[in-house]
Amino acid sequence: METNYSKRGVSSGKEDVHFAIRNLDKGLYPRAFSKVLPDFTGGDPEYCNLMHADGAGTKSALAYMYWKETGDVSVWHTLVQDAIVMNLDDLLCVGADNDFLVSNTIGRNKFRIPREVLSEILNGMEMFFETLREMGINIINTGGETADLGDLVQTLVLDSTIFCRMKRSDVITNEKIGNGSVIVGFASAGKATYENEYNSGIGSNGLTNARHEVLSEKYKTIYPETFDKNIPEDLAYCGKHSLTDSYENSPLNVGKLLLSPTRTYLPVIREIFSKHRNDIHGMIHCTGGAQTKCLKFVENLHIVKDNLFEIPPVFRMIQSSSRISLKEMYQTLNMGHRLEIYTDEKTAESLISIAASFNIEAKIIGRCYQHEGNKLTLHTEEGVYEFLNH
Repeated sequence: METNYSKRGVSSGKEDVHFAIRNLDKGLYPRAFSKVLPDFTGGDPEYCNLMHADGAGTKSALAYMYWKETGDVSVWHTLVQDAIVMNLDDLLCVGADNDFLVSNTIGRNKFRIPREVLSEILNGMEMFFETLREMGINIINTGGETADLGDLVQTLVLDSTIFCRMKRSDVITNEKIGNGSVIVGFASAGKATYENEYNSGIGSNGLTNARHEVLSEKYKTIYPETFDKNIPEDLAYCGKHSLTDSYENSPLNVGKLLLSPTRTYLPVIREIFSKHRNDIHGMIHCTGGAQTKCLKFVENLHIVKDNLFEIPPVFRMIQSSSRISLKEMYQTLNMGHRLEIYTDEKTAESLISIAASFNIEAKIIGRCYQHEGNKLTLHTEEGVYEFLNH
């Protein structure tokens, strides 16, 4: 069944991409969350290379709107964090936790994104790197490319590519995920000890749906450069909120709820790796595909998530503002936890305790069972949803 997300020109499961790459080499460990390559840089058979590219997605259109509406340049700093963390935490899921080289790629419309904004983005990138370095993470900015693409880009596209080298023996391949594995979910919302303010948990996935479902139709007229004219008229900015509206039970306004920077789990997972790396069966970053992402990295398993987190306010806001079904929301938004570690019962309790020391809620959200083919069952407040990996 066609979803509102697909009608807006976005595929939550990236089916077109997976079709395009179906015959390409999947690397040393096909079920690993990121592609793992031989050590081309050093030629050492005990090491491997990883290179990952991702970005802030359509969150940049939201940052543009908020900046134009309020003059708040800090939104560009949060966008930088989105573009970096979407790479870092993917690499984290294969066991990489230090020594990163980063290159950025910016495509802008010079008429709408002036040099002052460009400066905020590039300086904000170095500020975020410095924050990571203060936590013991060695990360180096190698530069990048800034292109003026007014004929192609309406506002701004912000992407980054990250490279690292690690021991093959440290790689988390996901091949240990199996019958009996328990799933520890790590909350996406709240205020971790290393964060400066409350994080809504929105991350950088599903923002096309969220932006159009939450924000008022007035933005069609005010910012026509922020949406594709091929989107059906009734699906473009069809919500009821303004960017600066307050929202119940939240310390952030509507715009800041949607712009809240993608939380990195790197500090807490580095602590977990120091104690339990060998006890981890697998790791999943609930990004494109959200709670169904796990189906792509297991084999002959029924994954049952029957103890999900309470839905955070930002997702309540999207749910109450939209016509999107809760089932579709779980396919496009993390809905409360953006990282999963698959492990044994005893280790799970330790992981939960370590997360708590960083003020991040974690809990066992489900289990894995032997099954012919891959199947996912989500137990939600509105019922049970089932998904198959085709």
